[in-house]
Amino acid sequence: MKNDRMRILLGSGGYRTEERVRNFRARLTAHLGSIRRVLFVPYALSDHDGYVKILTERGLNADYELVGIHRCPDPRTAIREAEAIYVGGGNTFRLLHTLYELNLLDPICERVRAGVPYVGVSAGSNVACPTMMTTNDMPIVQPKSFAALGLVPFQINAHYYIGQNWVKHGDALTEHFGETRDDRLREFHEMNRTPVVGLYEAGVLLCDGTNVTLHDAPACIFRKGEPPIDVTPGTELSRYLDKLEN
Repeated sequence: MKNDRMRILLGSGGYRTEERVRNFRARLTAHLGSIRRVLFVPYALSDHDGYVKILTERGLNADYELVGIHRCPDPRTAIREAEAIYVGGGNTFRLLHTLYELNLLDPICERVRAGVPYVGVSAGSNVACPTMMTTNDMPIVQPKSFAALGLVPFQINAHYYIGQNWVKHGDALTEHFGETRDDRLREFHEMNRTPVVGLYEAGVLLCDGTNVTLHDAPACIFRKGEPPIDVTPGTELSRYLDKLEN
């Protein structure tokens, strides 16, 4: 990741309140600046046109023109000509499967490493990592590989939360005894060494090729063989994430 030209914004998702939308719009505007048109990658959902429409209607485009890559005659050319690349959330397996199918991983990496701004939300953040192995999604399709873009040297677990699940039936809450998110990430580190950022909903990571700064929500850092570390917005995270970098 030691590339000062890279400009990467990674969001957890969960932008469902006015405050969260306002914060995310401000981050997008600061990140993208005077760019007018943004190439949007909607492959994590099945309704590509509907995805572009709903992001625009909800203001999650921050008034930038979103150009759906699915409408471009040649997606690889669209990436090579893009002023910015925005990869939306949905199912990470479907997203990565399509990126492989259309041979888009290498062109995206080349453009981002050359300085083209990258925006990822949820699944779009997962595929910016070395692998998609810390996604929360169901494997509805099998990608060629779990290896992803590798734009950052750490993993993200989007929509992270701490504690047990409780299920509401009427007015009553019943404890659900399935594995917690921490349990799942502990399992990941039984087999892997890459650090993981558990990014709470509405959280944003800004990565400039050297620093990784947390904004708008807390996060929890998981490293193999070490206790989790809770971090607050405004924290620069690279000192935690470089320690066990492979």
